[in-house]
Amino acid sequence: MESGTLLRPPTEIGGRLRRAYGFEEISLVPGAVTVEPAEVDTVVEIGPLRLEIPFLAAAMDAVSDPDMAVRMHRLGGLAVVNLDGLYTRYPDPGPIIEQVVEAEDSVTAARVLSDAYAAPIRPDLIGALITRIKSSGAPAAVATTPATAWDHAAVAAEAGADLFVVQSQVSSARHISTSGRVLSLSDLTGALHLPVLVGNTVSGEAAYQLMEQGAAGILVGVGPGAACTTREVLGIGMPQVSATLEVAAARDRFLADTGRYVPVITDGGMKTGGDIAKAIASGADAVMLGTPLAAAIEAPGRGFNWGMAAPSPTLPRGTRIQLGERLPLEQILFGPARTTHGTQNLVGALRQSMGALGARTIRDMHEVEMVVAPTIATEGKSWQMAADDPQR
Repeated sequence: MESGTLLRPPTEIGGRLRRAYGFEEISLVPGAVTVEPAEVDTVVEIGPLRLEIPFLAAAMDAVSDPDMAVRMHRLGGLAVVNLDGLYTRYPDPGPIIEQVVEAEDSVTAARVLSDAYAAPIRPDLIGALITRIKSSGAPAAVATTPATAWDHAAVAAEAGADLFVVQSQVSSARHISTSGRVLSLSDLTGALHLPVLVGNTVSGEAAYQLMEQGAAGILVGVGPGAACTTREVLGIGMPQVSATLEVAAARDRFLADTGRYVPVITDGGMKTGGDIAKAIASGADAVMLGTPLAAAIEAPGRGFNWGMAAPSPTLPRGTRIQLGERLPLEQILFGPARTTHGTQNLVGALRQSMGALGARTIRDMHEVEMVVAPTIATEGKSWQMAADDPQR
């Protein structure tokens, strides 16, 4: 995929400032061939796991718990459970979630979460969590931060985890520190003997180096999530289309150099089926969703979602957000869609988009034409916009 030239502007300012694009600024262009949506193949392989749909539920306490892991597996996807979250600190996290849900405002909720996450992580609860998922026939995908990866890796591997995710605000192949044990991905993958997904990054160079160190998959995205405050608090990030294109180009270079294909997973910033189709057209092999799946009736957050990734006890971990309409998980993924917002039947929308674009497989989708189209969401939509605006 010639992703490096697709959306690159003709000039860059001073060598340090370049144009980057998000989902709302680009569109996918149909070609000369279409495919029957029912014949589209959405299968993706991540490490040893074969997913029938390229959807991962994010490692957030309001999104993924052991029960959600089982439900996502039965529907063809995968849920990642956070080993640094509530489920490994408390035998019953229900009362903590109740306090978060009942908090009168986001400031109070943040205080509740800060206190709750101060409790120590219990290795026995890590093992129990993984055992519970696997006893139901689902694969156990678990996540941790670089700071705690070594502490949790052996416990997770011994309990039978199928996929280990090392996730932080920004992941790099070289972490500069003068204190503590430095995480070497190559050492970790060699010691664990199980696939390790790494994220998050928006850099092709960093992604390539992580692949060289043995990453079984790369998560793309810094701060696009609805409950994430990284971009506001730290001022860092990159729009998801450009970030995915850059990391996907690194994946393709790595494949050409080594013969090993490393899946790319776009994480965050997607709300609709159209966003998901654009992420995959940008080069993603799968998508990781947080807030869209937190809206499921079965999600543990009970109509709320909150951020997880920030490791600092003195900065916000993310904000609590209240979701709109709650629906069964199966309806969110497979429909029927009862609104025109594009937030229901996400799998059906992806299939329909792939069919219209002539893409039989996920990798075929990487080859579709993309155009910069800042007005794509508003062109000819004045009547719809007027209907949605009570002041007009």
